[in-house]
Amino acid sequence: MKKPLILVTNDDGIVSKGIRELVDVVKEIGEVVVVAPDSPQSAKGHAITITDPIRIRKVDVFDGIDSYECSGTPVDCVKIARNVVLKNRQIDLCVSGINHGSNASINVIYSGTISAAMEASLEGIKSIGFSLCDFSHQADFSPCIPYAEKIIHWVLENGASPTNLINVNFPKTNDIKGIKICRQAKARWIEDFQEGVNPFGEKYYWLTGKFVNEDAREDADINALDAGFVSVVPVHHNLTHTHTLDHGILEELSKI
Repeated sequence: MKKPLILVTNDDGIVSKGIRELVDVVKEIGEVVVVAPDSPQSAKGHAITITDPIRIRKVDVFDGIDSYECSGTPVDCVKIARNVVLKNRQIDLCVSGINHGSNASINVIYSGTISAAMEASLEGIKSIGFSLCDFSHQADFSPCIPYAEKIIHWVLENGASPTNLINVNFPKTNDIKGIKICRQAKARWIEDFQEGVNPFGEKYYWLTGKFVNEDAREDADINALDAGFVSVVPVHHNLTHTHTLDHGILEELSKI
């Protein structure tokens, strides 16, 4: 049987530990091509490059794997892969990650990892974003690997329609209890900007903050992760709030 063509990308950069771990998983499953940023691109969301040229360069990062570093954002990487590197080829799966740090709850909005996978899903490609709740550059991904492998096999065999995209987060633990199908938790960042002064006497502000979970539901992704489970959340790009439409909450607005 023909091996599936798997595109690998991320937002931490092509030399990060997380993408190496992911490549090691998928190279046993299909034909792998890597297109990833040439530098860290965390929290870029769905940004694309339109005012500067995008450059790609073939690199020897993974033994026996065609790999390209890209000067653009994570979404740029997928667009370049789809329209240049793998033009006229059918991509069977796009996997993004494994991200260093959680992309659960509202973090999915800011995430370059998930946005890269979402871009692929917009093209009808089955896509998975993987993240580990550990920001360390030397994070231990070994407990995640068996679950990542099982999830990838399941999606290749069963698909992920109608959304074509799932967001997978791994808890930081050596004792993962299993997988839970979850919904995005209601949580938010309470932001703070630390003020400083550079050597030229100019003020600058550095974004910091505290993450607050306001969701008590057992199937909320944050709570599943806190309980030691892998959280799997189906994600889609349609931002229409259908509850508002279905209940006619804005109906009077059309009469103004």
